[in-house]
Amino acid sequence: MNLIALPAFTDNYIWMLHDGRRALVVDPGDDQPVRQALQSRGLELAAILVTHHHPDHTGGVDDLRDVLQGPVFGPANERIPTPSVPVTGGETIDAAGFEFEVIDVPGHTAGHVAYVHRALGDAPILFCGDTLFSAGCGRLFEGTAVQMHASLQRLCALPSETLVCCAHEYTESNLRFAAAVEPDNLVVREHQQTCRDRRAAELSTLPSTLALECQINPFLRCREPAVRAAARAQGALDDSEAAVLGALRDWKNRFK
Repeated sequence: MNLIALPAFTDNYIWMLHDGRRALVVDPGDDQPVRQALQSRGLELAAILVTHHHPDHTGGVDDLRDVLQGPVFGPANERIPTPSVPVTGGETIDAAGFEFEVIDVPGHTAGHVAYVHRALGDAPILFCGDTLFSAGCGRLFEGTAVQMHASLQRLCALPSETLVCCAHEYTESNLRFAAAVEPDNLVVREHQQTCRDRRAAELSTLPSTLALECQINPFLRCREPAVRAAARAQGALDDSEAAVLGALRDWKNRFK
C-alpha cells in the first residue's frame, strides 16, 4: 500500500492510494497531477472518492473519466459530477480493492463525508477533505458550529495513530493561530519549527496523526481551560464546546 500526496493548484493535495497496480484518488480538483502520477507509476485508476462539492475537489472528476476503470463515490446530499455512487455515512465501500468506512461530517458543507481505510497491521488512513486540517478545521460555509463540533468528535473517536490526510497545506498558518489561542502550548511551538523546516525543504507537513492533532489543534481542544478563556475573550457566550469552537472559527476567519 502506497500513500502519495499530489500537489494541485496553490495549496491543495489530491491524495492517491495504490497497491502498485491499481490506484484511487481523493478529491481530484485537477486531472493533470493524477494523469502524471498514473503514467509515471504505470497505474490503473480504479476509483475516485469525493468528500464534498467544492470545485477545487471535484473539477477533475469528469476529465478523468476516460482513464477511470471504476466508480466515483461521493456525498449523496451534494451536487457532484455524475454518474457517481452516493454515500451518506455509515456505509462500508470497496474502492480499488481498499475497504473504506464512510463518516458523515457536515459543517464545512452540508453533506460533507470522510473516508477511513483500516489496513490490518497499519495505521488507519483518514481522508477528511476540508473538515479537519492540521491545527485547524474548515470554514462553516453551510453548517453550524454544533455540526462541526459533532463531526470533529466523530473523527476524534478514531485510533490515535490514524494518519490524517487533509486536503490543503494550511498547517503553518493554522499553527500561527493555534499559538495565539494557546501561547503556552509547547507542542505547538515545537511543531511550528518542524513544519517551517519541512516547508523550507519543499516537503509536505502532511499527513498528520490524530494523536498530534489532539495536542496542537485548538478546534479539538475546546475543553482546555486556556482555549475556553481565549474563546471567551473573542465573544463565546458560554463554555460549551460548540460555543467555544464557533468563537474560535469566527476569530480564525479574521486572523492575520
